[in-house]
Amino acid sequence: QVQLVESGGGLVQAGGSLRLSCTASGRTFSTYIVGWFRQSPGKERDFVAAITWSSGSTYYADSVKGRFTIYRDRAKNTVYLQMNSLKSEDTAVYYCAAKFSYVGSYYNSVAYPHWGQGTQVTVSS
Repeated sequence: QVQLVESGGGLVQAGGSLRLSCTASGRTFSTYIVGWFRQSPGKERDFVAAITWSSGSTYYADSVKGRFTIYRDRAKNTVYLQMNSLKSEDTAVYYCAAKFSYVGSYYNSVAYPHWGQGTQVTVSS
């Protein structure tokens, strides 16, 4: 069983930066894809970015390409989401999730069985 713990959310002005962290306990990410999703009040949970742990391949939603970077630290068993040039529309609860790399699509939240508790990101304009 994988337990995911997120950190790094907060309040930032538009144009600013934040870095979110997702650390796994219970087992390593070795055969997993780790994704970040976000959800605003009254909206569905949307895909943001994902990384294949073994290869380091990355995937991004069009809305964050060029502004967000997902990367991993093998030694710390942690995935990071560096968010730059933040906009008010990036305000949401951000969730880290993990799934076996060979099951389902990386952008589909239903494919992810393991989820963190979520961290609030608020971007003020």
